[in-house]
Amino acid sequence: MDREQEELQFLNFFGICKESTNIIFKWSKIFTKITFTLIIPLSCIFLANQGFSTFITNKIITNATTLDYIPQGSAAYNKISNLITSEWTAFWLIKLAYFMFLLIFSLLCTSAIVYTVACIYTGKEITFKKIMSVVPKVWKRLMVTLLWNFAIMFAYNFVWFIISMIAILIWLILFFPNGEVVGNVGSCIMLLLYLVGFTYISIIWQLASVVSVLEDTYGIQAMTKSKDLIKGKMGISSAMFLIFTICLVGIEMLFQQSEVIDWRINGVLVKLGYGILCLLLLTLLFLFGLVVQTVIYFVCKSYHHENIDKSSLADHLEGYLGEYIPLNSKNIQLEEYHV
Repeated sequence: MDREQEELQFLNFFGICKESTNIIFKWSKIFTKITFTLIIPLSCIFLANQGFSTFITNKIITNATTLDYIPQGSAAYNKISNLITSEWTAFWLIKLAYFMFLLIFSLLCTSAIVYTVACIYTGKEITFKKIMSVVPKVWKRLMVTLLWNFAIMFAYNFVWFIISMIAILIWLILFFPNGEVVGNVGSCIMLLLYLVGFTYISIIWQLASVVSVLEDTYGIQAMTKSKDLIKGKMGISSAMFLIFTICLVGIEMLFQQSEVIDWRINGVLVKLGYGILCLLLLTLLFLFGLVVQTVIYFVCKSYHHENIDKSSLADHLEGYLGEYIPLNSKNIQLEEYHV
């Protein structure tokens, strides 16, 4: 990064985007290698899941509709019923494989990008070989943080489910059957509140992933640290998250609407073109999003006047190349300064 740490706290939405873009272009060679090795496979996994899931789901719906017009117990009925069972088995096997590979490659990508940007920030000499040797060690710390995020998200959804059931019960008692307008408005408010909470937890987890790599804390401690860091920069972080999500959904919709996976339909070259376009857009989105995520970490540090000692951070990063020994928080965990 070309900016001094004191200047980072003043970066706004566009400043963070510009800083992230400059990092990617200035170190394009190393990011290109990471992209081809990790990010493109991650994008392929994401798109393949969307395509095959839609394809199999459509087949299941078609066969289930056909089954309604065939007498039960007939040979044709049993054949189609067995086919639907096989298709559901394939669907869930694909989902399981997708989840496993998505988890692995997403954590590997996060490890590689965060480590790379931190090395750039500290001025450390960095090579692709060095990055790939560090990634498996950082991956373990990120996994613990991710599991804690799953636990928190599960608890959040469980509590929200209980609250929703209570709200529905109250609505039935007070307004049913003439409270349709009240019910619709209440449902919209409940959904909006749920999305706000979901976004907040997701943003904290994303920053906690960076904390897990660059500091001596991970898991629930990293989530707590992230919650403190994000204060004051929640608006920018939320905007980044929402734009990333909108772009992700847009690419997914484009891929599904173009029916790239279904080769039975004419226009193979057009489908291939749409597939390549979606893959390119998704790869760039993942790369840019991970770099932005790391830059936001340094912006939050600067905003809270926590001065990162570059030499201590460099030693911390160097520790991944040998047997990892967590640094004492006083070494990398930053002393406060006042502007």
